[in-house]
Amino acid sequence: MFAYQEQLSAATKAQLEAQIALLTTLTNKVFESTEKLIDLNLTAAKASLEESTNNAQQLLSAKDFQEALNISAAQAQPNVEKALAYGQHLFKIASSAQSDIAKAAETQIADSSRKIATLVDEVSKSAPTGSENAFAILKSALGSTNAGYEQLLKTSKQAAEAIEVNLNNAAAQFTQATKTAARPTTKK
Repeated sequence: MFAYQEQLSAATKAQLEAQIALLTTLTNKVFESTEKLIDLNLTAAKASLEESTNNAQQLLSAKDFQEALNISAAQAQPNVEKALAYGQHLFKIASSAQSDIAKAAETQIADSSRKIATLVDEVSKSAPTGSENAFAILKSALGSTNAGYEQLLKTSKQAAEAIEVNLNNAAAQFTQATKTAARPTTKK
């Protein structure tokens, strides 16, 4: 067997091992995020059940229709705030998962790119004469691919940051709007 074939075989094996490690890492991150999501939903469901029971008891204890309306209005604001808090927790779980997955992928891509570039350099040294142009084209393609991956990672990070800012702004505006709407009106 030729030396470059042994190099390619070892590089292929190392690449497959790295991909399996990446898939294991990604799978663990997905399971971890799923566990957090299930925990959040169970906690929210339990709290919702308790609050619904308490709210119903408060409404049933109202002496007249006006008191029932006042109780109902008083219960609306905390429910809106809890829904916003739930949404923020949900976003944090998703954002954390996205960040962890992006970091793992970024590390794997950088490592693979470095190994492939090293392999191409080593194989090109023992390649037959006249194959320099082919290796130059291969190196150029690898460089373009790496630049594309870097741009994709950069764009996805920017998108995640923009989504976070927009969600925070929307939550703040929604909270302000509900506080304004919940203010008691005075009759003149």
